[in-house]
Amino acid sequence: MPTLIPAPTRITAAGNKPKLIDEFVGRVNNSEPRLSVARMQSPSGWVEPGQTPEFDEYTVVLRGELTVTHRAGRIQVGAGQGVFCRAGEWVQYSTPHPEGAEYIAVCLPAFSPGTVHRDA
Repeated sequence: MPTLIPAPTRITAAGNKPKLIDEFVGRVNNSEPRLSVARMQSPSGWVEPGQTPEFDEYTVVLRGELTVTHRAGRIQVGAGQGVFCRAGEWVQYSTPHPEGAEYIAVCLPAFSPGTVHRDA
């Protein structure tokens, strides 16, 4: 039988500016360890610390533009595009676009502070 997810849980984000994270599926909202699904809303100029996560991350940008910096360069991901970042690869997310960005992130297994491994 399908299970309704009545609302997401707001999670505190890392970075230099306030970013909204609403987790629909994951360790926080419904105790799901297999994957997490969250809507992100990042303001213009937001930068997250670099990270080397233990999970794969699939991201689909709904509005604005997301920059994904990696060891070999940068990828600009615009509205209607997606990006896949593999577990164990160093990445850094930011939203330099004037309108920021709104995007959906799916992590497999589910995101957790203990497995993201952010830079000091």
